[in-house]
Amino acid sequence: MPSTEPRGPRQIGRAMIWSFKGLRAAWIHEASFRLEAYLFVIFFPAGLLLGQGAIEKSLLCGSLFLVLSAELLNSAIEAVVDKVSPEFHELAGRAKDMGSAAVFMLMINVMLCWGLVLWQRFA
Repeated sequence: MPSTEPRGPRQIGRAMIWSFKGLRAAWIHEASFRLEAYLFVIFFPAGLLLGQGAIEKSLLCGSLFLVLSAELLNSAIEAVVDKVSPEFHELAGRAKDMGSAAVFMLMINVMLCWGLVLWQRFA
C-alpha cells in the first residue's frame, strides 16, 4: 500500500539517515566494499586531475560510483539470501553469483573507461 505521508524535509532526512546506516553496515561487514572504497579514495581525485573536461571527469569518477553502488546491492542480495535460505540452494547460489557478476561487469567498465581516456591522453 503506497504511503500517504507527504514528502518533505523530514522524509528526506530519514532517507539520508537510512542511507548512512547502509553505508556504515557495508563498511563494517563487507571487506569487498572497504577495498573498493579505499580504491575510490585514491582514484576519484586522480580522475578529477586526469580528466580533461566534464565528460572525461564524469566517466572516470562516475564509473567508480557505479562499482560501489553495485557492491552495496550485491551485499544486500547476499544478506537477504542468507537470511531466507541459510542452507545451500541452487537458486540462492545463482542470485549471489549474479550479484557478484554485476560488480565484476562494472569493474570491467571502470577499466575500459580509464583505459580509453588514458590511452587517448598518453598514446
